[in-house]
Amino acid sequence: MQDKKIKILILYAEIMSYTIALIKEYVKSHNAEVYLVHWDTQKRTPYIAPEIDGVTYYGRSEFTPKTLTDFALQLQTDFVVTSGWMDKMYIHVCKKLRKNNIPVIAASDAQYFNNLRQNIGKYYFKLFYKKAFSHIWVAGAYQYEYAKILGFKNNEIIFNFLSADLEIFNPIFSKTIEDKKANYPHQFLFVGRFAQEKGLDLLVNAFNNLETKKDWKLCLVGNGPFKNDLPKQKDIEIHDFVQPEKLEEFIAKSGCFVLPSKMEPWALVLHEFSAAGMPIICSNACGAAPTFVISGYNGYIFESGNQKDLQHWMQKIINSSDENLILMSQKSHKIGQRLDPESNAANSLSVLKQTQIAGYR
Repeated sequence: MQDKKIKILILYAEIMSYTIALIKEYVKSHNAEVYLVHWDTQKRTPYIAPEIDGVTYYGRSEFTPKTLTDFALQLQTDFVVTSGWMDKMYIHVCKKLRKNNIPVIAASDAQYFNNLRQNIGKYYFKLFYKKAFSHIWVAGAYQYEYAKILGFKNNEIIFNFLSADLEIFNPIFSKTIEDKKANYPHQFLFVGRFAQEKGLDLLVNAFNNLETKKDWKLCLVGNGPFKNDLPKQKDIEIHDFVQPEKLEEFIAKSGCFVLPSKMEPWALVLHEFSAAGMPIICSNACGAAPTFVISGYNGYIFESGNQKDLQHWMQKIINSSDENLILMSQKSHKIGQRLDPESNAANSLSVLKQTQIAGYR
């Protein structure tokens, strides 16, 4: 693949740092030219994507279905990845490209909940959407289950859609672990959207009802509609969203990452903060929990929505020795190496080999 320039068209919803980590791998390791179309008018976070040689960005608002289709066909792309695959404009383009036998990969972090909406939706998907994709790229085991429900065969499913940018979070571990050995920080940390589904009310109530906090504090970093409902008290700090590269100062001052989500298809932050070497408490609603959190090893998994269960594990962290928390930090960093952008990029590019062998291209 190194001999020939690969043209990759990416049709995404929102760009985040993990998107950039994957794209960098396409360019660096696979001699690719990347053309990235993304939602530019519905952003939920103020993340700013960097300029990268070999990558051209386009706002979705620049196109109509016809002009985006014309652009994609003239590009003569080798394959397509789309994470905004419920976007009707993206679906329209993908169907046109599939008629030219171009591999189109639907990236998915969706879990299967066996609810009425999904059970009806699977028939609609098979009738109107399945023909837009040759493959589905799932984040993990829970997403694999849903891919099968949607009608994808085993050889049409590839794994490990999402990876943290380890070039950011591995160095944070290296820079902070020695100081933590000398003086372990007693602070719980949450980083994410201040939204109802993240369970922030649960976290704040659990923190305020602990049997004893000792000298532990709580730090919340993010943005979103729930911000004005957060309490103003001395032992809870609230900070605005920061770019991933700026998280080091918060990680250096924190001793446990908490993600109390009530609904969380994947939760890539679990990968980021395990790589950064933090003990983790998260709810069992998080799709990434089985991959990056082993209860009693590098953290604890609690029952989603159960405040007393969350309190119990927060108290367990508080009552742990600093030496034990250091061991959990080191184990968390080790688990954070399970996935990386390099292997994830290779997973998706394996589709090219597969389709060439099958005679599609």
